[in-house]
Amino acid sequence: MSRTYPQFRKKTEKRVSSSVAVKPAPSPPPPLSPGLLSQGSPLSWEETQKHAEHVRKHGILQFLHIYRAVRERHKDVLKWGDEVEYMLVAFDHEKKRARLSLIGEQVLHTLQEKGERVNPNHPTLWRPEYGSYMIEGTPGQPYGGTMSEFNTVQDNMKKRRQEAASVLKENEALCTVTSFPRLGCPGFTIPESYPTPVEAGVSKSLFFPDEAINKHPRFSTLTRNIRHRRGEKVVINVPIFKDKNTPSPFIETFPNDDGEAARAAKPDHVYMDAMGFGMGNCCLQVTFQACSISEARYLYDQLATICPIVMALSAAAPFYRGYVTDIDCRWGVISASVDDRTQEERGLEPLKNNRYRINKSRYDSIDSYLSECGEKYNDIDLTIDKEIYDDLVSAGIDHLLAQHIAHLFIRDPLTLFEEKIHLDDANESDHFENIQSTNWQTMRFKPPPPNSDIGWRVEFRPMEVQLTDFENSAYVVFVVLLTRVILSYKLDFLIPLSKVDENMKEAQKRDAVRQGMFYFRKDISKGGNPVVDGCGPAQNGTETDVEEYTLMSIDTIINGKEGVFPGLIPILNSYLENMEVDVDTRCSILNYLKLIKKRASGELMTAARWMREFIANHPDYKQDSVITEEINYSLIWRCNQIAQEQVECPELLGVCANKIKYTGTKTGAF
Repeated sequence: MSRTYPQFRKKTEKRVSSSVAVKPAPSPPPPLSPGLLSQGSPLSWEETQKHAEHVRKHGILQFLHIYRAVRERHKDVLKWGDEVEYMLVAFDHEKKRARLSLIGEQVLHTLQEKGERVNPNHPTLWRPEYGSYMIEGTPGQPYGGTMSEFNTVQDNMKKRRQEAASVLKENEALCTVTSFPRLGCPGFTIPESYPTPVEAGVSKSLFFPDEAINKHPRFSTLTRNIRHRRGEKVVINVPIFKDKNTPSPFIETFPNDDGEAARAAKPDHVYMDAMGFGMGNCCLQVTFQACSISEARYLYDQLATICPIVMALSAAAPFYRGYVTDIDCRWGVISASVDDRTQEERGLEPLKNNRYRINKSRYDSIDSYLSECGEKYNDIDLTIDKEIYDDLVSAGIDHLLAQHIAHLFIRDPLTLFEEKIHLDDANESDHFENIQSTNWQTMRFKPPPPNSDIGWRVEFRPMEVQLTDFENSAYVVFVVLLTRVILSYKLDFLIPLSKVDENMKEAQKRDAVRQGMFYFRKDISKGGNPVVDGCGPAQNGTETDVEEYTLMSIDTIINGKEGVFPGLIPILNSYLENMEVDVDTRCSILNYLKLIKKRASGELMTAARWMREFIANHPDYKQDSVITEEINYSLIWRCNQIAQEQVECPELLGVCANKIKYTGTKTGAF
């Protein structure tokens, strides 16, 4: 098989000028997703549970109102946007300490007052996040369909970083670090706060203080109600990295433990017990508006297979609760941190008080494809609410979409505000979003909000946030370009969903980029199918052919291997050759793709690998898997210096890290 796809060079311009619409639309609110942030009087879990059926029933009615109003909507223009989550860090250079600063609410208020509340067209938007040391930044308006938009992403991210930094005090910094190494260690916050490991506490954590949770009632209510619904604290066990002097077996004892932690903690694992250990991490997400519901469903399926690959490529979270661990990504940690399933639902006890066995946390990989092309690859047992499914089908919803919604709605609402119980189902969607927005999956299929000019959207959710604006821009541009190529060349990445789940587990392992092998489809242009609105004959059938996919390295998937797979980067380059792109934008894009290419080949390190080597080479590290205050300070300070472009880091970024402006002479980027 050729490393390039010459057959894909036809119809590119036509595809882009129609459904991929190059004309930017007027600027509605960006199609982004800060989640449902209702205000009001939050109900306890006991009170919320009483209204669970009401929320589900009216959530389905709200979905049906939306679906009927916009199911035939076509030709929405391409719009997209990114979301970057940031940590606020305070440095004490004299004592060599880096702590998380619990000033997120004040910083957010100041940024909003200086920005969007003064100017609705302000280039940035700021939103709250789970941690009181976190904020989230997005572009003020969505990006459009022209290629030149790719040249503005890094500038906007840089503007966000500068805006936030401008309202911080000396020795405070805005850091894009996925997991803070000493999160949950004594004194990791400023002002110093202490855990409340008693029932009166929100999380009841031995390690994570309630003061580190954002004061918005949604976040504390989520934390408490997940614990109450589960019937016990959440349990997170991450394998310790066994270094030369790491105790074997590695076993911890926990002061103030009432016995729950001792029962839950596994030998040779780092134990954590609160939602904050997952939701208190940072990530990078991208949301796309599709031209129609069918295109959104197609993109949802195709990108779902890419999620583990990009997660491994963006790996940036090797440290938890002050220890070096044997994983590189946050996904399993955050999944366990919000796992509200009871022992019955987890299969540990016979079903008595609950209706279903549920195989996964509500934060996990997707469980069913949505397009007709994907149906034969739905090989995971799907638990659905049969009554909701029947109601949806009776209302005219097709089988695949009906089972998707009926699967999401096996979950209970986790937060409910007294003022938001009785709603106008024809014009509001809070009950639908209550369930939808607390199913945190690798991909999210997003119907338009009621009475808005926002279209059908999909959200790509697995990426870890990177240290620099250049890296974050590179990953965003890579994923957005991939959507353009999927639609233009009608690519087919589909494999059985069970194999995607196996890939998700593989992607989180230490150094998965270089060591892991991933199931991937061998011929992604088979039969010229699928088309967006359906599948041709080559896609029909009830059984999958095991010869359709094989195990590949990420290097092969991204960069290609002669006779095996063409590689995603060569396909993107083929696409770019057929597009009218100004030289400056092309230079930027090629630099971004060069970073992805070299991360995939191992020539450049992932953030996780770089952090591991930084710790291993620190003079204070005792090869015992322990990250001390001073080691943590050194690492976070270096991360901040790299982000501020004060020091170079060629092993992480290469020698051409920042966007190169065209000056009339070709550069190495070409």
